[in-house]
Amino acid sequence: VQLQASGGGLVQAGGSLRVSCAASGLTFSRYGMGWFRQAPGKERQFVASISGSISSTYYADSVKGRFAISRDNAKNTVYLQMNSLKPEDTAVYYCAADRTVLTSIRPTAWQYWGQGTQVTVSS
Repeated sequence: VQLQASGGGLVQAGGSLRVSCAASGLTFSRYGMGWFRQAPGKERQFVASISGSISSTYYADSVKGRFAISRDNAKNTVYLQMNSLKPEDTAVYYCAADRTVLTSIRPTAWQYWGQGTQVTVSS
């Protein structure tokens, strides 16, 4: 299984950015997908997740109303649209996949991980 995250970059506060995660080596529609982030010196934290088939979504309180997770099962890709970005959103963003967990905020509960993509929000 490979998860390849991309789309990170530098953006000003208030701006928008979309990160993507392309998956291979798994039956994508059967997996819940999640996004986590990790800032320097901090623990990895849950951002959002989406179920495999009916696309139920879940968000951390800190990003509700600003971020939107979506998926395209035909392209084996999950997206995270980030709007109204704040400097505190600066982190490496990781995608994760798992057959059974969806709402777990614990990184250890998720089976597969991508390599991460850096998002930097300047003030």
